[in-house]
Amino acid sequence: MTHYIEYIPIITTIFSIYFFREIFAHYRRTRTTYLMWWTIGVVAFGLGTLSESINVLFGWSELNTKFWYIVGALLGGFPLAQGSVYLLMNRKFAHATTILIVSVIMVAAVCVMLSPMALPDGFEGKLTGKVFEWQWVRLFSIPINIYAMIFLVGGAIYSAVRYYAKSDHQARFKGNIFIAIGGLLPGIGGTYTRMGHVNVLYVTELIGLALIYVGYKIIKMENWKNKA
Repeated sequence: MTHYIEYIPIITTIFSIYFFREIFAHYRRTRTTYLMWWTIGVVAFGLGTLSESINVLFGWSELNTKFWYIVGALLGGFPLAQGSVYLLMNRKFAHATTILIVSVIMVAAVCVMLSPMALPDGFEGKLTGKVFEWQWVRLFSIPINIYAMIFLVGGAIYSAVRYYAKSDHQARFKGNIFIAIGGLLPGIGGTYTRMGHVNVLYVTELIGLALIYVGYKIIKMENWKNKA
């Protein structure tokens, strides 16, 4: 069973391509900032699972591991969270946090790429941050993921307060709930990855992307109804 779970990222990657085509077409029509960030989030999701697919199909490599860590652990749920920030909150705050977090991610990505590798004894070719000789580079992911968690959950709570009592905007509330849960699930899987259980991440990524898609569709349908 464990062997089959390792192939789940291939399914997630294919789904992310389908999702990307739909959300990017939507973004091209509307040119809204929140959709741009959600589109980036779907791309990051797909690139992360693509690197996992490469690992299971072709084996471990240093370059692929570093790529996986950058798009997964560093980018992670940040683009989705930032989409919610632009959708629900003050644009000045959104612009300021974009500059701050993106700068941190860029510095962290450079450090990850420059870090030597130190494979532990009995290494089995799994994707993990434990192979970095500079273990301090893993600390960059903590504030980034905390930010993403705060604003994914905070966005859902804000939606609840702002839209729940409005019958014509409850879809936006429900959609943000799905997106928040979907964005947080890979973070939960990432915690298990730190403990050596990377297969949990593969499952939570697929479920998470499916929930994000459902949330996106709910909000998209509401927008269409409001324009009709």
